[in-house]
Amino acid sequence: MPACRRRHPRSSPPRDLRLSHLTLAALATLATLAGDPAHADEVAGASAPNTPNTPNSPGAPSASSQIVTPAQACRIVNWRRASRGGLRPMTAPAGPGERNTADRIVVEADRLSGETGQSLQARGDVRLQRDDLTVQADELEYRYPTDRLRAIGSVEMWRGQDYYSGSEIDVDTRESEGWFLNPKFHFARTQAGGGAERIDFLGKDRMVVLGATYSSCEVDPGQTVPWQLSARRVRLDFEANEGLAEGAVLRFFDVPILAWPVLSFPVTDARKSGWLPPHINLASTSSLELGVPYYWNIAPSHDATITPYLSLKRGVAVDTEFRYLRDDFGGTLAGSWLPKDRVTDTQRWSLAWRQSGRLGEAGHDDRGDTADGGWSYDWRTLRVSDNAYWKDGLRGIDSLTPRLLASSAQLRQRRSLRSDDEVELDQWLYARVQHWQVLQSSVATDAIVAPYQREPQVGALWRAQRGGLSGSLQTEANRFSRVQDGLMTGSRAHLLGDVAWSIGEGGWQLTPRASLNAAHYQTDGTLIDGRRSGGRTVPTFSLDSAWTLERPTQVYGRDMTQTLEPRLLYVHTPWRDLTGLPNFDSARLDLNAHSLFSPNAFSGVDRVSEADQVTAGLSSRYLDAGNGAQLASLGIAQRYVLSEPKAAPDGRQARKGYSDLYLLGTLNAVPNWSFDSAVQYSPESRQVERSINSMSYSPGPFRTASLSYRLQRGASEQVALGWQWPLRGPLPGLLSDLVPASATGTPAQDAVAQARGAARTGTSASTCTGTLYGVGRLDYSLIDRRISGAIVGLEYDAGCWIGRVVALRQSTGQTAATTKLMLQLELVGLSRLGSNPLGVLKDNVPGYTLLRDPKADTGLSPGASSGSSTAGPLP
Repeated sequence: MPACRRRHPRSSPPRDLRLSHLTLAALATLATLAGDPAHADEVAGASAPNTPNTPNSPGAPSASSQIVTPAQACRIVNWRRASRGGLRPMTAPAGPGERNTADRIVVEADRLSGETGQSLQARGDVRLQRDDLTVQADELEYRYPTDRLRAIGSVEMWRGQDYYSGSEIDVDTRESEGWFLNPKFHFARTQAGGGAERIDFLGKDRMVVLGATYSSCEVDPGQTVPWQLSARRVRLDFEANEGLAEGAVLRFFDVPILAWPVLSFPVTDARKSGWLPPHINLASTSSLELGVPYYWNIAPSHDATITPYLSLKRGVAVDTEFRYLRDDFGGTLAGSWLPKDRVTDTQRWSLAWRQSGRLGEAGHDDRGDTADGGWSYDWRTLRVSDNAYWKDGLRGIDSLTPRLLASSAQLRQRRSLRSDDEVELDQWLYARVQHWQVLQSSVATDAIVAPYQREPQVGALWRAQRGGLSGSLQTEANRFSRVQDGLMTGSRAHLLGDVAWSIGEGGWQLTPRASLNAAHYQTDGTLIDGRRSGGRTVPTFSLDSAWTLERPTQVYGRDMTQTLEPRLLYVHTPWRDLTGLPNFDSARLDLNAHSLFSPNAFSGVDRVSEADQVTAGLSSRYLDAGNGAQLASLGIAQRYVLSEPKAAPDGRQARKGYSDLYLLGTLNAVPNWSFDSAVQYSPESRQVERSINSMSYSPGPFRTASLSYRLQRGASEQVALGWQWPLRGPLPGLLSDLVPASATGTPAQDAVAQARGAARTGTSASTCTGTLYGVGRLDYSLIDRRISGAIVGLEYDAGCWIGRVVALRQSTGQTAATTKLMLQLELVGLSRLGSNPLGVLKDNVPGYTLLRDPKADTGLSPGASSGSSTAGPLP
């Protein structure tokens, strides 16, 4: 009897509407009933049914560690209620000398009869076990010569943690032909299921499903299912990787929201061309906007997504994204085109292209660099049609600096020149070209200054280490061009080198270091002294010492470890007159814990600060003696200038004596609370110059509130409030907090079964109550006395579906702002429809937690497949 192999699920869930879940799973389950003829007669005799144990799911997370909402626990399958008489899959461990393979079949029944090699009949509470498959029925008949299996009466099946039931199965396991009447199913991985009127198996690779339904919502008989996907007829061809659903309808509270007369979708993990879920956006800059993406599976290594858009305010547009991946390179080419903007009466567009790869046969090491001796390259470009593109909220700008768009191309090589027990010597060679597009504002006060363009940048870097002795040498040549008029242009060649010797181990370390910064300039215009070239060489010597001391202590009866960590840094850099030389890439560093212990007060190469100074710092941490968690920390640092410095390159003259005082602290010892503070205090003006202070309160999952205050005297003063908080409904928590695990079944199954009771106000599925969450962030400028940014939204978690409404207001100038409304309906276990606010919430709301674990999420984000195709990652 030939056995059909089960189709294993992919590591990342297929992103389709899962119309094929019923038939795929049913075929995989039924196919495993057939086995090798050599072992088909390994059948256990009749025996009294023992108390069965449910097989555990390998790798499944512990139920006690799962964070769930009550509504989520409410829809998890109740194994006791799902199976008749509270029975679950049995396990039949192999006895001494017996084989425990997928070919071994164990049958238990009240009565067994048959003829060896011909047939087997089982009646009365029949249970059949084969590997992780369990079948239970009133009657079961198996005919060996024809490999025909028939089960009648209250048929129930388990495939691992998945559950199926029906009235009758009759299947030829050799030819995979037969039928399954009134099947119902539930998948543990998606916590969703459905049913059908009938499945007809037409061979190993083809089947027809009549009256198929799918949903993750469980309701009592007669109640309306919150959402359900149904199809009148589904035809599946696994060999052709094609499924056709006729009369497919997606309903939300019995209201059709999407419908397809004929829907094509993939039935394997392979991608397939087709339409994706629509995008719906509402913004003050574009009004109502609707997009319907089409996914085109060009080849195994090439695909594209084409999205026509209709904006009521701006007109018709189209977005495209082309992805490609070959052995030595891969990339993405994306663009947006608005042929005629109804508002500006102009053509608008954006273009983004990124590609990276390697030259030759070399691979990549664990740091992402090309393996020893190989060359790798990377180029990326982002361009838009006009200066107002970002302000009008048009698509295509995916950048942290939407007004400053970078384009670059670089080539690099890493080579290990020597690596042994004594010396490690590495070399990097690199070249880069970098350009900028600056989106300037028509308002003078909103203008920005762009960095210089590098065309090109060519350099080499060597690093060596032998024991405590280390050194580096970098040499580089740059050609700087201007983006804006009025800036000096020219070329620079520089050399940076340092040698350091680390002495000490354990709780102390002393590191003397000598470094050199040399540069030569050739400018296109004249310098302030009339020359067109110039140079300088600046040496630096530093001596850094650090200690770490520990002692056990107790605070309010709690065992702790207290550390005391002093640090002392001496730096000497002679003065050089740099005022007449160009400044292409340097800026003064803000005062913080890093810059205080930096030998140079400037970033980049062009500016080097004069120094004859000592920086002292002292920090102390309180650690939990049991787990090492940091409960509190305090730190203080200050710099003392030993001699009167000369003129600073940027005109900000330092003075002999003490610098501003820098203090920082954290506190996490109070349950559910955390506090952070960093303050720059000026002894001269006796006031705080800069400060960042924040506090947060998080008493449990999906409950967090934060408040922060930022001050930069003379520039900005801002207060920010962020939150994610349940407003109505049961509070979420750990599954172990909701219910205790019982002693029967697996802990996961018992916990989720009992969690249903904790999530209900009654005893029926229809009495499950959802939770309404408020989420958002408000930024208020105390100087301008206005809200500079706002995100306000609501999330409703009903267990099997989640609704989100998020409003975003973003400042685009001192008197201008844009507003956007994002609406999303997440059908758990299926798809997300509408615009996606999750990225905005995760990036802007401190401590925001997704209502569903993204690793376990089997739905789609906008832009992914929704049933007509699978736009997964390229292989």
